Amino acid sequence: MNLEDYFKRIGFHGSYDKPDLATLTLIHKQHVMSIPFENLSIHCGERNVMDLEVIFNKIVRNNRGGWCLENNFLFGWVLREMGYDTTTLGARVFNSIINNFVPHESHLINKVVIDGEAYITDVSFGVSSQVRGPLELISGKDQPQAAGVFRLIHKEDVWVLEKTGRKPKVLNPDFAISSLVNRKETKMIYCFTLMPREAKDFFDKSDMLQTDPSSLFTNKSICSLQTPTGFRALVGWTYSEVTFKPEDGVDLLDMRDISDDEIEQILREKFGIKLQNKLQPVNNKASYTL
Repeated sequence: MNLEDYFKRIGFHGSYDKPDLATLTLIHKQHVMSIPFENLSIHCGERNVMDLEVIFNKIVRNNRGGWCLENNFLFGWVLREMGYDTTTLGARVFNSIINNFVPHESHLINKVVIDGEAYITDVSFGVSSQVRGPLELISGKDQPQAAGVFRLIHKEDVWVLEKTGRKPKVLNPDFAISSLVNRKETKMIYCFTLMPREAKDFFDKSDMLQTDPSSLFTNKSICSLQTPTGFRALVGWTYSEVTFKPEDGVDLLDMRDISDDEIEQILREKFGIKLQNKLQPVNNKASYTL
């Protein structure tokens, strides 16, 4: 494992002599624009493991994406190698079906301290909830990014990440009432504490997320990638291209269902992914919106 291969994977060609905010912001953006958020291995008869060497080979050398337990684990290693003061944290994702945060910390994020100021980095949530740069760990501050205005709210010992977005404009009438379309202007994404975590704290969660029949990741095959104008997503057989239109106060959603025969081409051309094993798409009912 080496930084040079990782930098090549994300298209970063700058200097990294100084672990400053500008460099962190750049590599954070380059990561989410180059490496998909995806759980396809689970639906190809493979397993995701929390082993840095395995993750590095998968994402960097084999040009795959990964879910948060891979992407943010790898990103944390990158930051430490670059000299950043980095702490692993665990987050509980908001579930709209139960209208609450799930009870277990199934999402991995990183806290970075630069010149005494703390930031939250997260390169692996995907779709419209994906931040493209570090968030200042300041309660109540509006932090505008491409997808909308993100906000961290401190309540006692818990921090909550929420986002105020734009109205969805669905171009294909067949998807006007699709459950994948988010219709909440402001939504909670996840909550977390500042208690440090280690990789071993997520081993059981990783297994659970890949085997539990109620898990989002067993119920949906997901692949998403940020683009200069929005993002692309493949959820089951539904392929979407979303264009952010902040000047009009809307996000344009171009959604269509594709056939099994189209999946390999879509993954290759739109996400830069070539799978070794055949994907079995899944799109069961679960708490998930674009």
